[in-house]
Amino acid sequence: MNEVREDLRRDSPQKPGRKPHPVPGTDDTSGRRLLAFLTPSAGGWQIGLATAVGVLVALSLSSLLIAVTGGSPLASVQALFEGSMANWTAWTSTLLYAAPLLLVAVGACVSARSGTFNIGQEGQVLIGALFGAWVGLRLAVPGPVLLVIVLLAASLAGGAWAALSALMYRIRGVNIVVSTLLMIFIAQQVVAFAVNTPWLLQESRVGDAIVSPQSNPLPAGALLGSAGEYPNLQVNGGLLLALVGAVVVAVALARTRWGFRLTMLGLNPLAAKHAGVRVNALGGMALAISGAFAGLAGAVLLTSPVGVNRLQPGIAMNIGWDGMLVALVARNRPLLTVPVALLFGVLRSGGGFLAATGVPPFLVDVVKALLVLAFVAPPVIVAMIRRRRAGVRTARAEPRPAPVAEGAAL
Repeated sequence: MNEVREDLRRDSPQKPGRKPHPVPGTDDTSGRRLLAFLTPSAGGWQIGLATAVGVLVALSLSSLLIAVTGGSPLASVQALFEGSMANWTAWTSTLLYAAPLLLVAVGACVSARSGTFNIGQEGQVLIGALFGAWVGLRLAVPGPVLLVIVLLAASLAGGAWAALSALMYRIRGVNIVVSTLLMIFIAQQVVAFAVNTPWLLQESRVGDAIVSPQSNPLPAGALLGSAGEYPNLQVNGGLLLALVGAVVVAVALARTRWGFRLTMLGLNPLAAKHAGVRVNALGGMALAISGAFAGLAGAVLLTSPVGVNRLQPGIAMNIGWDGMLVALVARNRPLLTVPVALLFGVLRSGGGFLAATGVPPFLVDVVKALLVLAFVAPPVIVAMIRRRRAGVRTARAEPRPAPVAEGAAL
């Protein structure tokens, strides 16, 4: 398999005078360079050692920042533990946050495998929640059927929103990284308009009460159920969906012809096209699948106890951004996103308890950023050192010209 990957990395032959058709995310040079920089290379003990050192440095810097802001590192760790893992209620909250993070991360793994860097998951989460709320409040169908329709509508909406970026690149050559990023702001305005418009999704007025910018609560039949009862551990259905999605995507990428073609597309789009892969369709499909997972995460935020089961402008809660970071820390491997999403769920669930220790809540985001750097930077640094050493060896191995004797005839 490694030999096949090396062959695919080499440029395939191209007929003179013919320019390859643009492929969503593959001819996007800035996006591919950014993805290549953020996607760690294959490892070794050097990468493992560098990662361990990076994590220790990140934790040390986090402790130093907490101390500088007037807090106690030990008290902060204790508060983080009490808010996320001290009892079954804390574990329930952690798992509720981990589910949407895992869904977004799995979708990010799919787009990254194709060589496309999808940075617009936050907007895709919002659009998924928007369409899920609209379907859940408009359709009068039995409970379980309504829940399935809400989840499907959210997934399709998120996928269609991401596919718009692929379409813009296909037609007008718009940079995918830029378009997916800017589509976030459009999604925010669309959701804000929907919850502030009475004939769309604004909540119904009761008497003379003030109407808030949010939708009516979803009916009970459209909500995800949980296994377990308070105060024991409760496992919401959203986590089961996320785990099943992670396993299915991992198997599909590693064991199917579709996964092999997606990997081929990410490594070398020209070689993939030469091998008969429909690169335009496959690249756009990967971006749409990534958006569909983000849209499903929006539906989970809407229908699970992690929120208030209403569409609100801030329903995404930066889940799209954090889910993308989960994928980066997991090095775009679907199964590795499971423990990483759990770690980020711990940080989210316990982050609210840090305020009791005098630590600013934004330091949780700083800790997450340091952890992302600790996991992503070492492979890149090790690869740079290896390339530099290889260049030095090559320069030393080159034969030097024989010295010319003094006074030799010209």
